[in-house]
Amino acid sequence: MAANEDLNIDRIANLARLALTPEEKVKFSAQLADVLTNIEKLKQVDVTGVEPTAHAFPVYNVWADDVAQAGLTVEDALRNAPEKRDNMIVVPKVVE
Repeated sequence: MAANEDLNIDRIANLARLALTPEEKVKFSAQLADVLTNIEKLKQVDVTGVEPTAHAFPVYNVWADDVAQAGLTVEDALRNAPEKRDNMIVVPKVVE
């Protein structure tokens, strides 16, 4: 399909903060015109009785119950620390 003559690709590119070459303007004008044509086709579909939805399938909360449980022991937490002191991991100083 040819690019829509009403389509102001310079304004759209400016709003999107894009610097387009003349070749890109031609290419993207045609692509955007095709998208808009397909949207017009979708407007013709009868959706009477179809409820709006954000998802094709229901979305359920999949989180597990928040149940308190024992954490790591100090020994387990420090097992792989390269250096430790007073039950803490020693790291290089990052602030002067």
